[in-house]
Amino acid sequence: MAVIYDKFELPSKIKRKDSSKTKTFASFVAEPFERGFGHTVGNALRRIMLSSLETPAIISVRIEGIPHEYTAAEGIKEDMTHIVLNLKGALFRKLPKSNESNPKETKLFTKDVEVTQEQIDNSNGEYSVTLRDFVDAEGFELINPDHHIFKATKPMKRRVDLRIAQGRGYVPSERHELVNKLVNEIPVDAIFSPIRLVNYYVENTRVGKETDFDRLIIEITTDGRITPEEALSFASQIGIFHMKIFEEVDIEEIAFEQIEEQIDSDRDALMGKLALKINEIELSVRSTNCLQGANIDTIAELVIMPESEMLKFRNFGKKSLTEIRAKLEEMGLSLGMDLSKYGITRDNVKELVTNYQIEKAGSEL
Repeated sequence: MAVIYDKFELPSKIKRKDSSKTKTFASFVAEPFERGFGHTVGNALRRIMLSSLETPAIISVRIEGIPHEYTAAEGIKEDMTHIVLNLKGALFRKLPKSNESNPKETKLFTKDVEVTQEQIDNSNGEYSVTLRDFVDAEGFELINPDHHIFKATKPMKRRVDLRIAQGRGYVPSERHELVNKLVNEIPVDAIFSPIRLVNYYVENTRVGKETDFDRLIIEITTDGRITPEEALSFASQIGIFHMKIFEEVDIEEIAFEQIEEQIDSDRDALMGKLALKINEIELSVRSTNCLQGANIDTIAELVIMPESEMLKFRNFGKKSLTEIRAKLEEMGLSLGMDLSKYGITRDNVKELVTNYQIEKAGSEL
């Protein structure tokens, strides 16, 4: 028989703030958590993202005619030390799949880099060799193909060998194991971590009458080798993978109460938001006046209204609609919601909200 524990408040879904989303940045919101769990979950995910995500990186380079990293080459402005530093900024994307043969095998790529006199003349005497000129990495996507590698001042044709591996974290050059190492092959410090920055914040949020639950906001910035969504997904799976081992300490199983009044509890939490007045959610004066002119006084009356019908209101345009959508999304609500499972319809919404406000006022006396 299982040990019975009270239920924990948990988010029903993860929301993404699309207004600030880019290819390399996204902000995610999860609520509600029990007090303290916002920091517990947020800090764990942050540490996993910073330390444990895997992406490809260059681990060695060989350029024909350059014997070691402390030398210069004729016709190349930078010495080999600076070229190696530039190679550390090369970004490749590949997600190894389980159905591939040797999905994480280290790859050696060879290319003849050729620079003509015409290219040099057209570049005022210094042609910038970029990542796309430097490597043909079949099976990998170049995230920054215009990344500068070196400047050529004379026509040249040199063979270049690059070794790309999959890994995690930061691995110094002396730790790389180069199988069948080439003559004059130079190991390169590898920066496998695709995460530039992870911030998390914990705010208070309301569940029913209680206001001390946690809202977790996670902001993720990557370098493009994976997306913020992939970073969050992979980090959560890595965390679950590590926690599973503790299932072996199986002294007593815990069963969390699925309280029969769960719907009533959810309804109460929802009604706390739905009963808010329109003028309490900081809309622009224009949007507020439009809604009040349409006889919409509360959030409940707003969310139960479909978008198509709202656009028929006098002086109500797409700008106001976009503003209202964004504000409702912050609250975990949306336009055109089906509230029938809570017994709320367009016919009784005003009456139910009024009764809820009266009951709430009475309980607080």
